[in-house]
Amino acid sequence: MAIENHSVQFAGGNLGGQHHICAFFNSADEEHRVLRSFFKNGFERGDKAFHLVNPAQRGEHLKRLAEAGINVQGAMDTGQLEVRSWHDAPLRGGRFDQDAWLGSFEQVLQSGPAAGYAQTRFLAHMEWALVDLPGVEDLIEFETRVNYVVPKYDNIEICAYDLSKFSAGVVMDALRTHPVVIIGGLLQENPFFVPPDQFLLELQGRRPLRRSAGTAN
Repeated sequence: MAIENHSVQFAGGNLGGQHHICAFFNSADEEHRVLRSFFKNGFERGDKAFHLVNPAQRGEHLKRLAEAGINVQGAMDTGQLEVRSWHDAPLRGGRFDQDAWLGSFEQVLQSGPAAGYAQTRFLAHMEWALVDLPGVEDLIEFETRVNYVVPKYDNIEICAYDLSKFSAGVVMDALRTHPVVIIGGLLQENPFFVPPDQFLLELQGRRPLRRSAGTAN
């Protein structure tokens, strides 16, 4: 399927053909300041928005969208905006099943065109991977596999990481799974990106080491 890539400008940069973005922020204030134009421009263009958030922060997230000049209730009433909680998406059933969520994620990307939207702007707050539930340790493998899905659709996917909550090791791995990064408030191509075939082999090589470490403990 041929994809028509639309150039989108935000966060001080121009988004070209790569649409899987890792965004690092130090606070919710920084996130909404950097992404405000991305959200607002999307609604003005008539794009679909799908946001995956901490259920405890849903009200605050909607408030910040409204403060950006977005008619939040109107957008939700028409279906242009969907805001889902982690437990209704990747953590459904009390665990993270990366195969199931990868399939659901692709369905989300397909649902926009099916409803008549030219593009879907997908935002996920990734702190769901810090919840103490089975399967969340597969976060990085999942992020790697997302790179097989994203290029099939003309959508934009932002995975937002709070730097104050994730370890340095997870941050570095997350960085390596995204061809585009927002860091320091700036959008740029990611020189540390590793293609998914290569990174999956690396992750497979780590598994015996993790098992050995667990046995030793």
